[in-house]
Amino acid sequence: MGGVRAPLPTLRWEQIRAHDLPGDKWLVIERRVYDISRWAQRHPGGSRLIGHHGAEDATDAFHAFHQDLSYVRKFLYPLLIGELAPEEPSQDAAQNVQLMEDFRALRRAAEDMKLFEARPTFFVLLLGHILVMEALAWLLIYLFGPGWVPSTLAALILAISQVTQHCPSAP
Repeated sequence: MGGVRAPLPTLRWEQIRAHDLPGDKWLVIERRVYDISRWAQRHPGGSRLIGHHGAEDATDAFHAFHQDLSYVRKFLYPLLIGELAPEEPSQDAAQNVQLMEDFRALRRAAEDMKLFEARPTFFVLLLGHILVMEALAWLLIYLFGPGWVPSTLAALILAISQVTQHCPSAP
């Protein structure tokens, strides 16, 4: 069922700049234009983060913040609406050049620090921490009964376990 897609329309920066409103956001990544208007609310980094790059080239920010670029491109594909006209520069002249260099430096620093590499030991320790907290909460109920004080303490321990599960610190 994968038919051939029609050629993408070519767009100029003047057209793209017009789409930097709260409900109407376009951005450019690797010379391709994406309409992120409806999707921005679901962006894992938050709508403000992605919306900040509305109507401009977000290639360097995209590369700086996404580990697996091929995986993320799958989500971008349905948002693709066009590409920059061949005569257009890759970045809009009004864009902050220093900011783009900072994103490139950030990506290099993250790669040098191996921040994109998973460490199995970290995840094993995190799982161990969660299991110990769960066992502690159940042990508290077992030893002191289901009263409101032990139940409250157990709930607090379980809440701490869940918070640390979703907000782990870097190893």
